[in-house]
Amino acid sequence: MLTDGVYAIAATLLALDISVGADLSPAEFAAALHAVLPKIGAYALSFLVIAALWRANRRIFLHTVRVDDVTINVSLLGLGLVALLPFPTSLLAEYGDQPQAVAIYSAAVALATGAQLALLLAVWKRPGHTHRQMPPALIRSWALDLGGTVAVFAVTIPLAFVLSGYAELVWLVLIPLKISLGRRSQRLERGLS
Repeated sequence: MLTDGVYAIAATLLALDISVGADLSPAEFAAALHAVLPKIGAYALSFLVIAALWRANRRIFLHTVRVDDVTINVSLLGLGLVALLPFPTSLLAEYGDQPQAVAIYSAAVALATGAQLALLLAVWKRPGHTHRQMPPALIRSWALDLGGTVAVFAVTIPLAFVLSGYAELVWLVLIPLKISLGRRSQRLERGLS
């Protein structure tokens, strides 16, 4: 319940920065709506990131039969990083044209996803922590999905300073990667039932 609560609160906090002032003239209202678009974009991106992390967390624990201190500590690290995501999201929304904001956001997502990958590896690599019928190919598919996300966001950190204003386009690489690995994981999961 703690895990679901942290993810739900982090996703909810993302929306708090999205607002338009009161008592605006029609011209001011139009300008305010235009000004809020980057906040909506950052919200949508971070909501997708948080949703993907929550989904990965649920998958891991669905197949986990044993939880110990290592699993709990790695899980808490991940939750702490997820709870922090609204801050870099607000930086990205307000200062998306600044390389530092893009780098900080990219680092936050890479770290949060890296913690999820560490959790998967902590559970998978230790005997007796997962169901016996878990195919190694499924675990590898999940690890590639998480590892690919870590790599893409980590690469964006230095690129933010070199390709200012364009580094975020690297994130689009994740779309075909996630579709491909998602389909593969679904086939493997269907084989479990």
